[in-house]
Amino acid sequence: MSGPGPRQRLRYWFDNTMSRGTPALVGWLAAVSLGLVVVLSALLSLADTRHTSVGDIVSQIWKSTISTFELGDATEGAWYHRLLVILLALSGLFFASALISVLTSGLNQRIAQLRKGRSAVIEEGHTVVIGWSDQIFPVVSELVEANANQRRGRVAVLAAKDRVEMEEEIRRVVGPTGTTRVICRTGSPIDPADLDLVAPQTARSIIVLSPPGDTPDAHVIKTLLAITNSPTRRQDPYHIVAAVRHARNHPAARLAGGEETCLVDSDDIAARLIVQTCRQSGLSVVYQDLLDFAGDEIYLHAEPALAGRTFGEALHAYPTASLIGLRRADGTIALKPPMGEVIGGGDQVIVIAADDDAITVHEHTGIVAEEAMAPEPHRPPRPERALMLGWNRRAANIVRQLDGCVAPGSTLAVLADDPDAKVELDQIRDGLHDLTVTFRLGDTDDRGSLDSVDVAGFDHVIVLCYDEPDAQYADSRALITLLHLRQMQAESGRRYSIVSEMSDDRNRTLAQVTRADDFIVSDKLISLLMVQLSENRHLAGVFADLFDQEGSEIYLKPAGDYVLPGVRLDFHTVVEAARRRGHVAFGYRLAARAAEPPAFGVVLNPDKTRPLTFAPGDRVIVLADD
Repeated sequence: MSGPGPRQRLRYWFDNTMSRGTPALVGWLAAVSLGLVVVLSALLSLADTRHTSVGDIVSQIWKSTISTFELGDATEGAWYHRLLVILLALSGLFFASALISVLTSGLNQRIAQLRKGRSAVIEEGHTVVIGWSDQIFPVVSELVEANANQRRGRVAVLAAKDRVEMEEEIRRVVGPTGTTRVICRTGSPIDPADLDLVAPQTARSIIVLSPPGDTPDAHVIKTLLAITNSPTRRQDPYHIVAAVRHARNHPAARLAGGEETCLVDSDDIAARLIVQTCRQSGLSVVYQDLLDFAGDEIYLHAEPALAGRTFGEALHAYPTASLIGLRRADGTIALKPPMGEVIGGGDQVIVIAADDDAITVHEHTGIVAEEAMAPEPHRPPRPERALMLGWNRRAANIVRQLDGCVAPGSTLAVLADDPDAKVELDQIRDGLHDLTVTFRLGDTDDRGSLDSVDVAGFDHVIVLCYDEPDAQYADSRALITLLHLRQMQAESGRRYSIVSEMSDDRNRTLAQVTRADDFIVSDKLISLLMVQLSENRHLAGVFADLFDQEGSEIYLKPAGDYVLPGVRLDFHTVVEAARRRGHVAFGYRLAARAAEPPAFGVVLNPDKTRPLTFAPGDRVIVLADD
């Protein structure tokens, strides 16, 4: 084996000299610079025909070198004089360079401090978002939408993440924020001193996000403790909105945050939404519209003009808004109260409207198309067949929730590649009353496994995301399953409702390729709900009633249950037909547009005076008890 060659030795020697630190770097820089100047000066002197002798050429090289390095007047006089001039020039150059270095170092340190985001926020009436997860993007996006009509909206974000990285990610995912300024700060959410960076004492509301990981609730509870037990906390109660994953952690979070904190049981609400939407195609679009600020949302509004009227009479009072309930003077929420209940002077109405300025009373003539009203149908409840594909931490709760709303004799078949699913099902099977559950072990994104369960024989299909560490991988499996289901549906000609979870809302657009019209993006919907509650804490009771099986729920009922198809009418007639059955109508879904994203034919809060005609297959969106 031959030894290292001259080139390798030279490179090794060069690397060793460079490793000696700053003096070596300065020396090499001086040597290379001097060599380059001398060589170029010599070439210039040789090219000049006026310099013929060697002395003239050396003298010209010296003058060019001195001029290039600006070493003063070192071209005249004795050699000791020239040496002193050069030393003086080098001393000045050294101190000037040192000054520039000190200034540059200080500036870089200041920039580094600013990059860390450690300066305190000086704002009032802003929204504070604590923590970082995928929820941050829908939360910030909705806050921007909510502040669209404000001249100066402010959102302060605190997370254990680089400030510049946070700002760049928000800018990339959320896009332009309009009149809302998003301020990011780096710090620990469980350190009271770091919390002071985003000024919670002067904030309008505080949103605590659940971090990724196996124990998010513990982190949320510690953050709540840091907020409420900070030495600098304000005397007035904070308006805090936080989400807990497990219901068993709700009492601890309540103790940590205080009674004023709005707590969202994220997994329980997601399970309820999945159950409600799997049985009613299009319902997830309704919830999406109600929870975001882009379309119609729920408002609490004081309306003295309605005092003394019954709730049923007031249903026709708003041509461009939909009355759905009351917030009584004692603070209790009543969605779809008895039609004969009289509205008190201190009551607030709960309405669905595009904006608060659309909530204006306009007297209705009371004339409706009696000839267009249909007789009340009688449909005895029938057993349902549902299929659940996949398994995750919410699955057992979904099974229990489904048992509480189906008719006796209903069945649920579960197909999953998780053996623990069978263990959990065996544990809850004895507590089920109306639902019979079976389990089969299989790969949910494999066409052969799906064929083995005869998907076409079910009324509803639920596609769950597995609890994978990689959310994109979990969504990919769900997307593959959806593609198989739509292909099987096209082959069989059998229609069944499909509800799918998506961990990342960015995959929702991809899922629309499968023509599925119902999706439960758990984190996205929970984020929307948290923003709604941060804007108005009183909405907590409204949504609690909507999601509770014991209260009034949203249904998409056949339009033929209320009015005759093919008859020209206005929505006042639909409202009146629903009122006579104790229901509150506030929208409809057109079957002809049911495959058109993003609304899939759903129209909320229509103008009650605009003529319309329903066709077979159309639905009316109502609040009802069953």
